[in-house]
Amino acid sequence: MTPSPPPITVLAVDDNIVVRAGLISLLETADDLVVVGEAGDGAEAIQRARELRPDVALLDVRMPVRDGVDTVEELSELCRVIMLTHTEDPATIHTALQRGARGYLVHGHFTLPELSRALREVVRGTGSPLSPVAATAVLDAMRAAPESRSERPSAQDLGLTEREAQILACAARGLSNSAIAHELFLSEKTVKNHINRIFRKLRVGTRAAAIARWNGHPVPEGHLPGVPVPTTGPRRSRWGTGSRP
Repeated sequence: MTPSPPPITVLAVDDNIVVRAGLISLLETADDLVVVGEAGDGAEAIQRARELRPDVALLDVRMPVRDGVDTVEELSELCRVIMLTHTEDPATIHTALQRGARGYLVHGHFTLPELSRALREVVRGTGSPLSPVAATAVLDAMRAAPESRSERPSAQDLGLTEREAQILACAARGLSNSAIAHELFLSEKTVKNHINRIFRKLRVGTRAAAIARWNGHPVPEGHLPGVPVPTTGPRRSRWGTGSRP
């Protein structure tokens, strides 16, 4: 019998203690997620990430001492980072992603299963979760860029099948895997398999990078421009225990 993979370790960062407590309670209902620590501002988040080496941090934007946008670049060198916030400002979204966030989720626009899936995808390097408003901001920024006027490559140019092109076009509209499955009358597992094949063919590691290639933008192979690929340190099973790496 194949052993279950180790749980994903999470650092919760939000200055609102009520929001933070609710988030932790929500995450701890998932069998494969473990909250190893929490922080109330960006400076504390950096310190806790160095101590705990979580797989991923859920980072708010507006916080005292040091906000999320100012923190994300340094924090992304210690672990993967998903912005989890109420902030829907396009400039903030663009800056956070440019500085290293692997995803951007807005409170009220996701369910627990969707959040759990987002954490797994980011840790495995198979996706860059974006709430609809974040996906729109990314696409608007791409269209506004000077190079956006270049001709978009065809599916044949990218080496994609007709079905893969349909799925990537849906992803470029900001649809989740489940929404794509519903629209194209496929199972969600089939969509995931197609997405993985698209990543391999385009030689990218994130959903956002695949969408950029689909829209005709040059993307370094392996990851989204400006997003470093962090290394994950030793897992920690309890809050604040164990030796530093």
